[in-house]
Amino acid sequence: MDLSKFLLNSATLALGGTIIVVVAYYMVRNDIMSFLKGRKEPVQSDSKADFLSLRLQAHERMIIFVDRINPSNLLLRLHQSGIETAALQIIAVNEIKTEFQHNITQQLYLEPATWKVIQKLKDDTIAMINNAVKNLPSDSSGVELSKRVLNHMSEIAENPYELTIGLIKQDIHQLF
Repeated sequence: MDLSKFLLNSATLALGGTIIVVVAYYMVRNDIMSFLKGRKEPVQSDSKADFLSLRLQAHERMIIFVDRINPSNLLLRLHQSGIETAALQIIAVNEIKTEFQHNITQQLYLEPATWKVIQKLKDDTIAMINNAVKNLPSDSSGVELSKRVLNHMSEIAENPYELTIGLIKQDIHQLF
């Protein structure tokens, strides 16, 4: 009698397990099919549109970055009444580095040559500010630093910030 009871319990459990597996399969069948179908299809146009949108946003952010590190905008934005040269130098250099770090991931969506130009512009801007401080007395005001940097910018034949923004715009036009 124990054998027949064992077989009856085993058959009941096997039937119950089979029913559970079948019901579970029909519940997730659509999810499984859509997953397998999605793996076989090429990149859809929505993904391409999303990628294009990301690239455009990256170009926009880089234009903003270049505009923000332009000394005429940077020094005007950071200038405080009575600020000393050394303090303005530190604030300006830190501002440039922070802005750059904030936008560093945008290089994924830019042409490598454009990214190198932006990096060089950032480095040149920092060097220009640091070089302008070297010739100033230690007790001079931030106004003197601003004048020196802006005078140097006026001596440059072509504004590198405008040229860089023009390069970024060219990259945007190549996307279309």
